Amino acid sequence: MTEPIHDLARIGHAELLTPKPDESLRFFVDVLGMEAEAREGGSVYLRAWSPEALERRVAAVEATGLGQGWIDGDVGHGPAYRFTDPDGHLFELYYEAERYSPPEQLRPAWKNQPQRYVGRGVAVKRLDHVNVLAADVRANRVFAQHVLGYRLYERIELDDGSETGAWLSLSIAAHELIYVADAYGANGRLHHLAFWVDTREECLRAADLFVDNDVYIEAAPSKHAVAAGFFVYAYEPGGNRVEVTTGGYFVYDPDFEPVVWTEHERARGQFWGVKTIESFHTYGTPDVSPGR
Repeated sequence: MTEPIHDLARIGHAELLTPKPDESLRFFVDVLGMEAEAREGGSVYLRAWSPEALERRVAAVEATGLGQGWIDGDVGHGPAYRFTDPDGHLFELYYEAERYSPPEQLRPAWKNQPQRYVGRGVAVKRLDHVNVLAADVRANRVFAQHVLGYRLYERIELDDGSETGAWLSLSIAAHELIYVADAYGANGRLHHLAFWVDTREECLRAADLFVDNDVYIEAAPSKHAVAAGFFVYAYEPGGNRVEVTTGGYFVYDPDFEPVVWTEHERARGQFWGVKTIESFHTYGTPDVSPGR
């Protein structure tokens, strides 16, 4: 048995491409309740525990032939090593990161809080997970496990032996990085970004706010079967799918055996028997559906 890899800490941040930057910004600031700090390109970032860990992971990625080289840095972090997964999604590894210091108007009353609670819109707390589409889920899942050090907690295997979903994490959270099969066999597409709130009631409130702000709700609030999180799905103005989520479970057992779902079991739908909406299996960004 190989030694577990503990070099990477978490997903640092994710960046979306949108054809409607002003409308998308308004959605994330006014509807989801986020603070505008900076806007950059379209990358997903990871953070290592130490400089030595960064060097080890860079060497491991370079050995796969998927590395693209170093950049000087970006908003919020120092030098970063850029690479792709086997499907073509762009990642960066970095160690040096700026600690967030809130401006005076956002300073919290208690020092153990990241910022003042503003209560604007959904008031999402943090980025929870990133779900990406892949032409070959198994190849990307194996890469994330063996090269980056993600732990596999759940996956879906169809009757023909193909793998159509994998839920991975760097921590005890049930999922931080998800790969699901791309219905069109395309590469490098996004399924959704998920943002955390503390309670189910806040997910329901998010749905009400989406209605009042003319935001398209793709899937009304319900509970997932895989990972057991509570959810509501919507599209931001640029067309990217966004989830507001809470619940789920934590994995404290270092010998946790991944849950493997069969094709028959997943046909049951979500946790309470709600059938998964068809667009959830086919839509992603950029949109490559017929007629686009």
